[in-house]
Amino acid sequence: MDWNTPYIANLVRRSLEEDIGTGDATTEAAVPPRATARAHMLARQTLVCAGLPIAEKVFRALDPEVRVIFPHNDGSFLEPGAEILQVKGNARAILTGERTTLNFLAHLCGIATLTRRFVEQLAGTKTRIRDTRKTTPGLRALEKYAVKTGGGANHRFGLYDAILLKENHIALAGGIKAALDKAHTYVSPKVPAPRAASAYDAAGLDPEVVGPGPLPVQVEVRDQKELQEALGAGAEAVLLDNMTPACAAACVKIVRGIRAECVIEISGGITLDNVRAYAEAGADFLSSGMLTHSAPAANLSLLVESIEET
Repeated sequence: MDWNTPYIANLVRRSLEEDIGTGDATTEAAVPPRATARAHMLARQTLVCAGLPIAEKVFRALDPEVRVIFPHNDGSFLEPGAEILQVKGNARAILTGERTTLNFLAHLCGIATLTRRFVEQLAGTKTRIRDTRKTTPGLRALEKYAVKTGGGANHRFGLYDAILLKENHIALAGGIKAALDKAHTYVSPKVPAPRAASAYDAAGLDPEVVGPGPLPVQVEVRDQKELQEALGAGAEAVLLDNMTPACAAACVKIVRGIRAECVIEISGGITLDNVRAYAEAGADFLSSGMLTHSAPAANLSLLVESIEET
């Protein structure tokens, strides 16, 4: 992740403007303008760090001379009471940037921590957990980064970097075979598909899906009949949607017997309680919107250690 992109700078600016408005009235009323302070942020729970560099961006947007020290790196596993960062600089800047910093880190650490819990449930299997497009508008790049930091994988970034034929596309196209035929024609090397990696470039991400060559094509199936139709139409990647672990396992067996190299993903209703059962079905990937849309915020706090008037 490149933290020096316009995407990050604009995100920090907008977030601070949203909070500060015409001014931080409380801090301006209570804290001398030239006072300096030291503060530190603590983990109040077990968590995985994610997004630490954005904390420095927030504080430096308010005080370019601020010093921020990170005892740990993104991806580090911390226990309650562990210090996440230390900051020294203008006291007003620290207090004004406190909530924005905590909001970013609580959200991103929460996603990384939940992802790590899913990853731990998959230990010993060949299945990986990955995210979806169920993200907060404007924060997708950061949320997908947090998933990777927690040990998960990223699915497509947006609608432009992969083709995923879902039930509505299939219905409007005239069926699974018709939808796949149209998708394969669309991504044929003779008819280059439009490619817009600008969102990745803006965020400085290293996408797993986007790359040279035609867009990948994946088709959603809901039962064995649809699966057989998809495989007969040349599907190279299938998404088993809203199946029980037993049904998914039976479908995986069918795919492996017909086209062993076909990428298999299972999605729909996957939770920490059942993710192991789905992984044991033998798919390549499991995907869950929970990683981003339902991750509880990590419990963090920022405490001022000292203040000096200058």
